[in-house]
Amino acid sequence: MSATFEELDWSPTPIGEVSLRRRLDPVTRQDVFEVKLNDEWLMSSQFTAAEIALARLGLARLGPTRLDVTVGGLGLGYTAARALEDERVSELLVVELLQPVIDWHERGLVPEGPALTADPRCRFVQGDFFAMSYGDGYDPSFPGRLFDAVLLDIDHSPTHVLDDGSAGFYGVDGMTAVASHLRPGGVYAMWSNDPPDADYMRILEEVFACVEAEVITFPNPLQGRDATATVYVATKA
Repeated sequence: MSATFEELDWSPTPIGEVSLRRRLDPVTRQDVFEVKLNDEWLMSSQFTAAEIALARLGLARLGPTRLDVTVGGLGLGYTAARALEDERVSELLVVELLQPVIDWHERGLVPEGPALTADPRCRFVQGDFFAMSYGDGYDPSFPGRLFDAVLLDIDHSPTHVLDDGSAGFYGVDGMTAVASHLRPGGVYAMWSNDPPDADYMRILEEVFACVEAEVITFPNPLQGRDATATVYVATKA
């Protein structure tokens, strides 16, 4: 049986101290993996519905052809793992700023790590997703490469960012930068912890076609009620 609580890893990073923790849930008796950045909770394996929905909804808009996909933000790997369940995905690049997070997966410290590292379609790219969006794109070995989908799960919402590196990214210029790395008909999708943001919807509509915000509802046993998140989905004309 797992220890009641264990810190599996702790590392300094350019944006603060990141830690991976595992605790035994007293009700379910299941291991729960949690990530903190400094004193802020980033993610938990107890709540994965929205991360999974991000991949499901983003890829659902695409046709039957083989797909090249980028995921911005590795985290605990649930968006990437769900994307790889789609047999149309021929290659998945996961762009992650924090090398320790990549190391957790490669060392098998998190549940999805072994599956992601064993799948030959999946490749981790250590880099700044936001800077890469404004630059040559997400594949350092193929500058200017175009993708069928970009699935983004880094910041808490378009208005609640984790670091100054993404400040201003969710405006027209940033969204235009993302769109420049998509093929025609490609999809940009983003996870947000907040309700749908009308201002962000208007920005997306300036850049993309067929923009939607879907609210994802899931149980929160810690609070004894349902919780919600938002997945934005937008198609490049």
